[in-house]
Amino acid sequence: MRELKIGILQQHNVADTKTNTERLAEGIAGLAHRGAELIVLQELHNSLYFCQTENVENFDLAEPIPGPSTDFYGNLARELGVVIIASLFEKRAPGLYHNTAVVIEKDGSIAGRYRKMHIPDDPAYYEKFYFTPGDLGFHPVDTSVGRLGVLVCWDQWYPEAARLMALQGAEILVYPTAIGYESSDTDEEKQRQREAWTTVMRGHAVANGLPVVAVNRVGYEPDPSGQTGGIRFWGSSFVAGPQGELLFRACDKDEEHTVVPVDLDHSEQVRRWWPFLRDRRIDEYGAMIKRFID
Repeated sequence: MRELKIGILQQHNVADTKTNTERLAEGIAGLAHRGAELIVLQELHNSLYFCQTENVENFDLAEPIPGPSTDFYGNLARELGVVIIASLFEKRAPGLYHNTAVVIEKDGSIAGRYRKMHIPDDPAYYEKFYFTPGDLGFHPVDTSVGRLGVLVCWDQWYPEAARLMALQGAEILVYPTAIGYESSDTDEEKQRQREAWTTVMRGHAVANGLPVVAVNRVGYEPDPSGQTGGIRFWGSSFVAGPQGELLFRACDKDEEHTVVPVDLDHSEQVRRWWPFLRDRRIDEYGAMIKRFID
């Protein structure tokens, strides 16, 4: 069995970025000391989720890659001997910004990056105002702990993204995330949304015969404009095996720091039982590249 110990940091953020990064550093160190080899952080973890409003001053939160945050998390990775998946607000050039996941190797170097491809634009999730859609495509990142198919949040609803990562040899799918409850929804609707979020990614695990890791924010963050009731991020970070089985699921209210062992070799056996890649009708899928088929 080729076991990978995955560290999950489900954290509540505050307005002060220094406090957030210091707490993240403590959490990373704690997980490393508990044996984690790969540590996954939530989406845009250095700050509050600033996309609740459209405010040009928020662009001051962006930074280049490489830059201060990759140096900070790179030093932690090197000191602790772990691979870290960080999620940053990338300033590529003046007026050009991305929502970017960075994979940092055990020696502190940048193993690769992924720029979020699917960008939402919903009430309280005004990401199109801030982020240019990614232009690096869907490509796994090779690391010392395996080939990682890293995607970001809204990407998790798209089976095409997961499939393209799997077709290029990804051994695990990883989703840093920021998603939560809208205050005016009923309790029943809130739970339907949370379960749909979990279910669609478990489906990606099954369809591709790969483990899936999703790490979400948790806790309440107010709307600075006061126009909505803010977002209560629903946590529920989880790890699923290649048959969609839940190996771990965090609660929806509290912070959790957890190490979850995953058997990467099990995917081979599952794909022998369920050879979905063998039976794909690639000769008939050409219409998939159309927006809609009239």
